[in-house]
Amino acid sequence: MSDFVDYVKIYCRSGKGGAGSRHFHREKFVPKGGPDGGDGGRGGHVILRGNRNYWTLIHLKYARHVFAGNGDPGGRSRSTGKDGEDKIIEVPCGTVIHDAVTGKFLCDITEDGQEHILLEGGKGGLGNWHFRSSTNQTPRYAQPGEQGIEKTIVLQLKILADVGLVGFPNVGKSTLLSVVSAAKPEIADYPFTTLVPNLGVVSYRDNLSFVMADIPGIIEGASEGKGLGLRFLRHIERNVILLFMIPADSADIKEEYRILLNELETYNPDLARKPRLLAITKSDMLDEELMEHMQAELPEDIQSVFISSVSGLGITTLKDMLWEEINRESNQLIELEHRPLFESSLSRNKDDGTDEEEEGDMDEVEILDKEDFFMDDDEHDDEDDFSQFEGVGWDS
Repeated sequence: MSDFVDYVKIYCRSGKGGAGSRHFHREKFVPKGGPDGGDGGRGGHVILRGNRNYWTLIHLKYARHVFAGNGDPGGRSRSTGKDGEDKIIEVPCGTVIHDAVTGKFLCDITEDGQEHILLEGGKGGLGNWHFRSSTNQTPRYAQPGEQGIEKTIVLQLKILADVGLVGFPNVGKSTLLSVVSAAKPEIADYPFTTLVPNLGVVSYRDNLSFVMADIPGIIEGASEGKGLGLRFLRHIERNVILLFMIPADSADIKEEYRILLNELETYNPDLARKPRLLAITKSDMLDEELMEHMQAELPEDIQSVFISSVSGLGITTLKDMLWEEINRESNQLIELEHRPLFESSLSRNKDDGTDEEEEGDMDEVEILDKEDFFMDDDEHDDEDDFSQFEGVGWDS
């Protein structure tokens, strides 16, 4: 069982506002005290808060319903009702939130302690004291509280790292991470050994360091859902530098690089603007003459280095190149635009240049897109046994 959960869909509801009071003042020797009904309390908010101590969404796996508290009604003597209890959802830094129905981007939590009010609680109703006037001295009515807001949201974790390792399966990504950091990813001689992203802190000179992320292998067609597909492509979006890794025994290094770059651009065109380096792995089997010959056949639009995680060849040079790119000021300003969670048929028609489509067909395709996106929810629930977390939630 894997403890890494980067996708959760939950149902949230903010609190209802308390009703205003219709009370009239009653006191000895005050026969007509007039209205003194207080206002109702505000309903509780649903708030998202970044927490650096979390690195996965597993704590929300069984907390599928988040309900904030309702506000209390107003009281006598213009007493305001108690506000409903706010519900705070702690999420790891790098969590992106979308509306599960429309796919619209809602917010992004990137810093520790950052808070965002996801759903505001309903306002409390006004008491009858607010409605008094010279012509209506005994108002026998008050405002009810506003209803809370209900919404189903999708939380997606996009890991934050300085360097992201991009490559086909079995090119040495996990081996490199295990050599340059204290991370211990699973390493084997079969494809898709890495099923979840792994993070490692790479030590550099003068007690400096940077974070490297091992992303599961990409294959041709990953942007269309093949292999591990879109499930882990999103983790590449948050990396400052993309390190493409291609083995020295590859039949065509340029072609493999083109395929990898095309998959990233197809998934998100903004990824083409990210700085990238090319590492030729498993180079311990090459001599100097062969390296010079291969250098002329490498892509010309990217810096490259020959490395070997086993012998340590080129590892120091690779660290220097990565550190230089990470600290380049221009690389810190690249921010990707958050796209909708799923693409509707209408937006595809605009991209294709077609303006019209039968309404029935459009609705059918749009619903199919949503079903395709969410069809693996139940499968993931059945595959993982998280019984130890049952009962953990706010609505229990």
